[in-house]
Amino acid sequence: MVGAVSGVVMLVLTWFLAFHVGVFERADTNVLRGFADLRRPIIDRVAGLIAHLCDPKPFVCLGAVVVLAGLIRRRGRVAVAAAGIMLAANATTQILKPLLGQAHPVVLRVAGLPSPGSGSWPSGHATAAMSLALCAVLVVSARWRPFVAAAGAAFAVAVSFSFLTLLWHYPSDVLGGFLVAGTWTLIGVAAVWTADVYVPRAVRGTSPVRLTVRQALGPPAAAVLGAAALVGLVALARPHSVVAYARLHTAFIVGAASIGALSLALATGLVLATTLRR
Repeated sequence: MVGAVSGVVMLVLTWFLAFHVGVFERADTNVLRGFADLRRPIIDRVAGLIAHLCDPKPFVCLGAVVVLAGLIRRRGRVAVAAAGIMLAANATTQILKPLLGQAHPVVLRVAGLPSPGSGSWPSGHATAAMSLALCAVLVVSARWRPFVAAAGAAFAVAVSFSFLTLLWHYPSDVLGGFLVAGTWTLIGVAAVWTADVYVPRAVRGTSPVRLTVRQALGPPAAAVLGAAALVGLVALARPHSVVAYARLHTAFIVGAASIGALSLALATGLVLATTLRR
């Protein structure tokens, strides 16, 4: 619950900075401009396919798979918590949109392309992607959680980068969506742990698996190295273009890295909290 309260504080701070502090308002727009400059017909097609994975119908189907996985493992409480987390997180986002909806103070202007409208904070697609990723971590066995955390973080980042490229949202909308999902996940974990204390589950003869820090951090670290290697390959293939783009879009580099870091931190933090050997 301490983590959940911290998440709420960070959520409020993100909103305040994005809409009421000039330097962050301009940075928000500059990061989005970097995504806009990546647009190409083939990139738009791929981005559309990935971004639409978190539309309502696909999200419900993917969420049902996550809940079913918990039920198959006979983790009824975790399955119910996962369903509650996904429902509460996405409902919260839809409630916050009209309550906090306002036009961004610094509006991105790209010739021939619409900018994200008012009421886009926080992002529903980012909330959906992150809540799916975190709930998937919860329902799998402890040994698989680091791997699912790395894959889930990559999924959330891919969805977010895709709709940012399509100019559906500002980067601060993504951070808000991630924090909504992370906060509700921590509340759900606290609820499961409280239920386990007051109404213990039947012991099935095996003690719960606890991972070392090295085991928990190995797959997420490998994901970071893989992303760095991919960027390095692109830089080697087109060094002049990459260097010129990085110089022109420094804010984009920082913003994209921040989104990736928050996604991985939420997923990895959940693994550490639920599986770390005591």
